[in-house]
Amino acid sequence: MDPLRNPFSPGAGSPPPELAGREIIVENARIALGRTIRGRSSQSQILLGLRGTGKTVLLNEIEGLAEAENYLTSFVEAPENKSLAEMLYPLMRQVLRKLSTIEKARVYANAALSGLRNFASAFKVSVGEVEIGVASTPGSADSGNLEFDLTEMFILIGKTAQAAQRGWVLLIDEVQYLKEEELAAIIVAVHRVSQKSLPVIVVAAGLPQIAKLSGDAKSYSERLFSYPSVGALEIPAANSAIRNPLNNEGVEIDDDALAMIIQMTSGYPFFIQEWGHHAWNVAQTSPITLKDVTKASELALNRLDDGFFKVRMDRLTGAEADYVQAMASLGSGPYKSTDVADTLNKEPSALGPRRASIINKGMIYSPSYGEVDFTVPLFDDFLRRHFGC
Repeated sequence: MDPLRNPFSPGAGSPPPELAGREIIVENARIALGRTIRGRSSQSQILLGLRGTGKTVLLNEIEGLAEAENYLTSFVEAPENKSLAEMLYPLMRQVLRKLSTIEKARVYANAALSGLRNFASAFKVSVGEVEIGVASTPGSADSGNLEFDLTEMFILIGKTAQAAQRGWVLLIDEVQYLKEEELAAIIVAVHRVSQKSLPVIVVAAGLPQIAKLSGDAKSYSERLFSYPSVGALEIPAANSAIRNPLNNEGVEIDDDALAMIIQMTSGYPFFIQEWGHHAWNVAQTSPITLKDVTKASELALNRLDDGFFKVRMDRLTGAEADYVQAMASLGSGPYKSTDVADTLNKEPSALGPRRASIINKGMIYSPSYGEVDFTVPLFDDFLRRHFGC
């Protein structure tokens, strides 16, 4: 079949042709956005899920909803080697410059830009050739304490947006890479703008451990944020994610072929796109058959092994690779840390730093005390295929 008409979109954050099974998350975000910009209380959101579940896709969808509700939006992926202040400075400046063009918000915008100038100085943010163009006001966002100063900046932006009858949404992907004090600062800032009914909301996405980390950072975070779980699709939603895009192109798929895709992908959206993409390209005519999907599975696994999985494996040291291979040798997770230690003939306490390093790299997480599991679905299968675990 014509590859130009292939409806499937494998790729990090690429929008699928059918956003199936996420209706509740999207609707709750729509309500939260609508309430917040009207000055009514609502929770910010942190989407939790493994890699390949479509969290970034949902952030992009929510960004579109926000823009339709008259919000200014700022989207950023939290890096592993950059401070929160450095990451947020250009975003906040961009928002304030846009708001400063609105006459009734100009006074507030200038005050906020003055505070932002102090913020950049306090946290030694390199601004290059950019000049804010307003005088510094002593005492505004210049304490050098991130919780205090970020909170003040959120309030200044919130007041400016409110005067302009706009809102501001900060969308943060890969939020698990924030330091604990940075996550705490975000939580405190959200708390304060919520108390003041300002039109500012944060929507973030990260690995499952973030719910615990945010609770550790600030005990009241569970009242400020909702934590929607973004997991594998249920079978009806997975069916829709595959069949509907095909039907929209006038193509059918046999029931056994559809069942094989769901079995091979375990219902994870990223993998559904990968298998659907290859199944389309392999098939000569409609309907797509079990034989087509069998061939597509070989191609999909080869591409994942050479790219998606290999890139993640290459980030690990030799000792860390031994650890994850020991996990995979035990079958499907979650895994008891003591069992992994036994497999490696080590004391669990001796493996603590190694385990923590792998968690910091986003490869594994702790679903509950004394347990570990992979953040990448099907990664254990990859390890068993390639390393004989």
